[in-house]
Amino acid sequence: MSVLDRTSQPRSGPIRHFDFPEVERRSLSNGLDLRVARLTRLPVVSVRLFMRSGESALGLDRSGLAMLTADALDGGTRRRSGTELAQAMEGIGARFGASGGWEGTSASLYCLADRLSEALPLLAEAVLEPSFPEDEVARAKEQHLAGLRQRNMDPGSLASDAALARYFAEGVPYARSGDGTEESIAGVTRDDLRGYAEVNYRPQGGGLIVVGDVDTAEIAEMAEGCFKDWTGSPGSVADFEVVPASTERRVLVVHRPGAVQSEIRVGHVGADRLTPDYFALSVANMALGGTFTSRLNLNLRERHGFTYGVRSRFSFRTRPGPFEISTSVGNEVTAAAVGEILAELRGIADGGPTDEEVSSARDFGAGIFGLQLETVGQIASRVSQLVVYGLAEEYYREYRDRMRGITTADAAAAARRHMRPDEAQVVVVGDADVVGPPLEKLGLGAFEMSRGQPVD
Repeated sequence: MSVLDRTSQPRSGPIRHFDFPEVERRSLSNGLDLRVARLTRLPVVSVRLFMRSGESALGLDRSGLAMLTADALDGGTRRRSGTELAQAMEGIGARFGASGGWEGTSASLYCLADRLSEALPLLAEAVLEPSFPEDEVARAKEQHLAGLRQRNMDPGSLASDAALARYFAEGVPYARSGDGTEESIAGVTRDDLRGYAEVNYRPQGGGLIVVGDVDTAEIAEMAEGCFKDWTGSPGSVADFEVVPASTERRVLVVHRPGAVQSEIRVGHVGADRLTPDYFALSVANMALGGTFTSRLNLNLRERHGFTYGVRSRFSFRTRPGPFEISTSVGNEVTAAAVGEILAELRGIADGGPTDEEVSSARDFGAGIFGLQLETVGQIASRVSQLVVYGLAEEYYREYRDRMRGITTADAAAAARRHMRPDEAQVVVVGDADVVGPPLEKLGLGAFEMSRGQPVD
């Protein structure tokens, strides 16, 4: 009988075959980009209607408006109240939802394939004819404000928000949370939501994504019937250049009196979604802090016992989003943890990942790909990204081969270009009287303590 050796990491198994479904593409008469992927294994369908009306096009004084407008879409239409809309959906076993984000607004629909002809007109009605009744707007607004108030009391959120303002220059939308602020949301009225939807919920630059047991020709005819009179381009256009707040390393400590642990954020401006380094950078980041066996986790969690977990992440957007390392640790090890984070960042930026780390990251990235595409909804989300980011039509069919083709030299070069320890901004939210002096002694760069609101 063989004995299980628990002292060594199990080897990766062989990569199982997986084909991303074929996606047919058509353009509707109003310019809406139609993408259809036929999956016949279950009689269900997932629909995404994407409109290029997002937070990236809004200034600080209107921040959160795209998200709030989307949240209120289920409140009713010019034909039905919110209750009647919900009853119509439930009566055919359909689910409707909407959400706003940096790139745009998405309305989603899930139903049995044989009820799509009844459900798609309801989706179109909700998006094209919203009424935003006063009581529903008040409900959505109060829920949004409650979330913002909770966010302002959460140390992790405070750290993330303060860090964004250190990564990006003032005026860059990414320098703030996509949820907006209490000030920007408090004054929003029903007319603001109606006006935003009227001006920005337009088909140009958007797409209709349908995945499930459907026929492309039938979907195209159905979509033409629902959206043929819907025309125009969004009125609010994202027009900004991503500029860093500083290219010199700085340290900010945001004071939380009596806190027994610190929230740490270390990062800088990252890369955009269309960077040629996307796959190589993804591999390098997995080696640094994107998996449980990453350098950061093995160091801070396993070797030193500083934290339950630490991660690094690139937020890839149409423009360069943030690259960030995040964790929480006890006061007594805050300075040491920051030092170890920067040392690991320096190590991978200067020397790149090892052959073993690259092999492990490649296998993980390629192996998990199929597991993330088990439902029609998951596949619809991926197909949506073809529209949102302008990815090539064969992108996901080639995804695993491109991931597995990354070499150690590729990953090292990407890390060297996009991970910049000398430009990293360090933000710590904790008890400044306890963690401030040890952090200042590290001599990492310009040092600042904020005892009021987080500062830029």
